[in-house]
Amino acid sequence: MPKKNDLEQNALQIIMETGSKGVLQSELWRKINASSREGSRISIKLESKGLIYRERELYKGRWTYRLFSKRKPITIDSIISCPCLTCAESSKCEAGGAISPNKCEKLTAWILKSVEVEKTPPGE
Repeated sequence: MPKKNDLEQNALQIIMETGSKGVLQSELWRKINASSREGSRISIKLESKGLIYRERELYKGRWTYRLFSKRKPITIDSIISCPCLTCAESSKCEAGGAISPNKCEKLTAWILKSVEVEKTPPGE
C-alpha cells in the first residue's frame, strides 16, 4: 500500500498535468488507486495546503468536484519574456551597482504583470 504522502504527490502531479481543464475528483482517486474516501481526504488536504482549488460540478447527475492546480508545471515559457534575457545592459547589471535588478523598471513591470496573470483564475 503506498504511503499517504506518496498518494498526495501522485495526486498533485496528475492535477498539475491536467492543466486548465482540471480533473474530476472521482477520476483522480481511480488514477491513484485510492478509495473514494482517501481521494476526498487527499483533495481536501491539498486544498488546505493551498496547492489546488476545487470547483463544485454536476457530472452525470451527481455533484462532485473538479480539481485544479494553483501551481503550473515549470517550463521555459514562464521566463521567455523576461526582459533580462535580451537586455543590452545585462553585462553591467549587478546587485548594488549603478544598473541593478532592484532599480530596473522593465524587470519590475514584467514581474508585476506575471503576478497579475497568476492571480487570474482559469476562464476569466
